[in-house]
Amino acid sequence: MTTVGTCPYPFGDPVRLDVHPSYARSRAEQPAMRVRLPYGDECWLVTRYSDVKTVLSDSRFSRARAAGREDTPRVTPEAAPAGSILSMDPPEHSRLRRMIARGFTARRVREFRPRTQEIVDGLLDEIERVGPPADLVERLALPLPVSVISQMLGVPPAEHHRFRDFSAMVLSTTAFTREEVVAARAGLEEYLGELAEQRRRVPGDDLMSALVAAHDDDRLSEQELRQTGITLLVGGHESTASQFASSVYLLLSRPERWALLRERPELVPSAVEELLRFIPLGSGGAFARYAVEDVQLGEVLVRAGEAVVASTNSANRDDRVFADPDEFDLTREHNPHLAFGGGVHVCLGAQLARGELQVALESLLTRFPDLRLTTPAEEVPWKEGTLLRSPRELPVTW
Repeated sequence: MTTVGTCPYPFGDPVRLDVHPSYARSRAEQPAMRVRLPYGDECWLVTRYSDVKTVLSDSRFSRARAAGREDTPRVTPEAAPAGSILSMDPPEHSRLRRMIARGFTARRVREFRPRTQEIVDGLLDEIERVGPPADLVERLALPLPVSVISQMLGVPPAEHHRFRDFSAMVLSTTAFTREEVVAARAGLEEYLGELAEQRRRVPGDDLMSALVAAHDDDRLSEQELRQTGITLLVGGHESTASQFASSVYLLLSRPERWALLRERPELVPSAVEELLRFIPLGSGGAFARYAVEDVQLGEVLVRAGEAVVASTNSANRDDRVFADPDEFDLTREHNPHLAFGGGVHVCLGAQLARGELQVALESLLTRFPDLRLTTPAEEVPWKEGTLLRSPRELPVTW
């Protein structure tokens, strides 16, 4: 039954890196509102930072109850499957996260940084060798995180293309049909099964070998093994690739910001954090959670059994937390953004992604200080019908 005042959500098709004005109106006037997503039932949408943080971190909101349900509010044709770390609550989530976290410790990420630099240098060498113009999406933004997560998981270089093609379909909202999305996920599961067998025969010092060992010791089910592999492969490269491409687009479309970083490279770490806050990476969708008991969010009572979607894009523009939130400030100091989520589901690969973004941006500034777009910013083509915003191509010269 439709609730009076229910609003279609997302509020509109994404336009480059614009944030729809309805988010600001919602934060000011109706921070918890009823919305209707393209699939599933109606739900609550929360837009203020404090409420978003509560939904992300409060155990009274369950991700597991949203898994595999056709009525779960969502923007994708296929509901999130059960068995994935993204669709678990503690203690199951805690058990699986502890296993995976061993591959993303601060020490391991720190030790991998020189290898990240080698990958970036090799990609930039090839860009320089071929000469301008160059498409930074195809030549740098995408191959960098693909190489990094593949090496961490133990995916052979000759097989990178197999999961790249599938992952674009898995993240589809409207670009592919439901049948194509289901087939793509099945293809990824089949590939992960093959990779697990490879690592079982020839174990290595990689995350897939560790997951296979956990499975063989009965600490990990077959479904958990494959779903975890999909989450790491897709999440480990698509989000970082999209964030980096959007970051370079934003900097080059505002040349004075590129010039500032070129003159003050020590700002790169803070610039990466500001880019994470400012860029609305998600195209509007988010993982729904279900309240397991009545929860008061501001002036709204969310009743047990009701679904909630929390917008981190909106939270990152909340003027109750960020000074001049719509200003892109590379020198911003107070920046507790929620780009990596929060609570028990905060992104495991956050530090790895930060390292990739910092190394790639600093190297690009050093190697190509006069980098610029070859076309007006408003004519750069963008991906459509997918969960993540990103330029489809980023043509540059120097």
